Amino acid sequence: MSPNAHITSHRKPRKTATQSWVIRTGVAGGVLSTLAVAGTASASTAVDKPAEATQEMPAFNAALTTSIAQSAVATQQTAVDYQVRAQVDEATGNATADAKKAKDEADRKAEAERKEAEAQQKRDAEQTRASRGGARTTLGTKAAAADETSTPAATGSVAALISFLKSKADGPNGSHASYVMGATGPSAYDCSGLVMAAYKQIGIDLPRVSQDQSTAGTQVGLGNLQPGDILYWGPAGSAYHVAVYIGGGKFIGAQNPGVGVVERDMSYSPPTGAVRVL
Repeated sequence: MSPNAHITSHRKPRKTATQSWVIRTGVAGGVLSTLAVAGTASASTAVDKPAEATQEMPAFNAALTTSIAQSAVATQQTAVDYQVRAQVDEATGNATADAKKAKDEADRKAEAERKEAEAQQKRDAEQTRASRGGARTTLGTKAAAADETSTPAATGSVAALISFLKSKADGPNGSHASYVMGATGPSAYDCSGLVMAAYKQIGIDLPRVSQDQSTAGTQVGLGNLQPGDILYWGPAGSAYHVAVYIGGGKFIGAQNPGVGVVERDMSYSPPTGAVRVL
């Protein structure tokens, strides 16, 4: 007998292969059972509360709320737009009415002013005609009186000047020279052409046009005229017509194409002024 035979061995008895397989099988079975139970519980929960209801209902409610809010905002904006448009239409209508009223008033005033201007023009014309008639009478009287009392008889160059003018106003058989714009003789003249030609007969050269002839000599008053003085119509330096005073309150000039060169009384057309060259 071995001396150690009576000592109890502390070594654990070895398991057999069969025992190990059974243990492993049991452990695996427990795990599978646990998983199965968990799966059953999940399935039961899924049946009690569908996943779609849990996930989709909150999203549906939020979209509906947003849509309702947007619809309310759109409705409010439409109402505001209608109100603004109504205010704009009202303002436009008022502005149009005011503009029409202002235009009618302006037209009325313009028409009244036009009528008043026409009436004033008529009054001025009547006054001018009346004053012109009075001026013609006065001027003719003054010229005749001045000629009779203070004007010496035309002699020398003045007589030659007047003789030439009368020959153009009273030609053979009562004919006279005609009026032609720009003409300087011998059978046709314009107003300044006749005056220039007449003075040329006595050796005096005058400017060609009436504007210059109206300032060619010394300015004299219409109440102090002498035969041979140049009469002018219009402002001095801007005269539009000229003739020659021949004494006795008369003048000779190339008047217009209708009458030609004629002798006229001063009252026929009172001149504006006169210049003395001789």
